[in-house]
Amino acid sequence: MDGFVILAEFDLHSGAAADFLRHVGDNASASVRDEPGCRRFDVLVPEAEAQGETPRIVLYEIYDSPECFDAHLRTPHYRRFEEATRALVSGRSVRRLGLNEHAKRG
Repeated sequence: MDGFVILAEFDLHSGAAADFLRHVGDNASASVRDEPGCRRFDVLVPEAEAQGETPRIVLYEIYDSPECFDAHLRTPHYRRFEEATRALVSGRSVRRLGLNEHAKRG
């Protein structure tokens, strides 16, 4: 395994996208900046949601290991994100995946 991936999908209440994006942006920036085991943290907005349909945000995060992700869940910036967005989220799913990189830039 070349890394550990989190694929998280958040369904948001109507009108919550702007606040959620602000909070998740802060969390993503702090994760990449402050966590040595966090390689990447992308915040994705599916095309349908960008056009005003049911608000959903997808996170694609890469960590060195599952333990690095578990450490992420204990950071102050993650706890702030979790607290600030609790009322904005109507549902979520989180998938834990192994990263097997076949194509790399050289």
